[in-house]
Amino acid sequence: MSVPQRPPAPGHIALVGAGPGDAELLTLKAARLLAEADVVVYDALVSSDVLALASPQAELIDVGKRPGQSIAQDLINVLLVRLARTGRRVVRLKGGDPFVFGRGGEEAVALAAEGIACEIVPGITSAVAAPAAAGIPVTHRSLAAMFTVVTGHRQHGETPVNWAALAQAGGTIVVLMGVAERGVIADALMAGGMAPDTPVAAIRRATTADQVVGRCRVDQLAVMTVESPATLVIGAVAALNVCELVSGAAYAVG
Repeated sequence: MSVPQRPPAPGHIALVGAGPGDAELLTLKAARLLAEADVVVYDALVSSDVLALASPQAELIDVGKRPGQSIAQDLINVLLVRLARTGRRVVRLKGGDPFVFGRGGEEAVALAAEGIACEIVPGITSAVAAPAAAGIPVTHRSLAAMFTVVTGHRQHGETPVNWAALAQAGGTIVVLMGVAERGVIADALMAGGMAPDTPVAAIRRATTADQVVGRCRVDQLAVMTVESPATLVIGAVAALNVCELVSGAAYAVG
């Protein structure tokens, strides 16, 4: 007589934001879940300092998307489902905030479709942390009453960014994943009416000891030397550096 097999446990995954790079900018919940995790599935933008907070016994699985090395999102979704059903404590670790261009929403939907619970742990997005680390407030009463966060990376068939509308809207524009297309972006913004002398800042490895900040005008952005990944800040506030205004004291985010 055969014994009926029980269905596998539905499982559970924590979808965790790793912040912009500095491990001290993690939330307390994120740090606790990392320390308790049996498996950590992490992206390319997660810093080594953040990964170091994971349990020494945890299995670390790199699914980061890099130039010439990309794992399809569908395969990542399948991996997460399989790991959750093992009954182990799984942390899906994403740079910045999982729901700000991190495909966290897609993964949460894929898990829900399989009946798997997903705990969402927000992180500090580089859209605000990178400018802050460079001394740039994304809003300023005299300069910018709003800021827009937009991706510079669009693929065929995806909704294009209306750069002309952003040029007319005013305020601050923060571009994530836009380094490769920076010349196209600059041309589109100027074609939409943005002044060629609009300040631009590019922040790479924000909040870490390797942080690099470059500044130029929007009409110089195409030829500006900047490596990916970096956060682009476009607007009047990009000319500011409040760090330099702090007399006799070091200033740092966090």
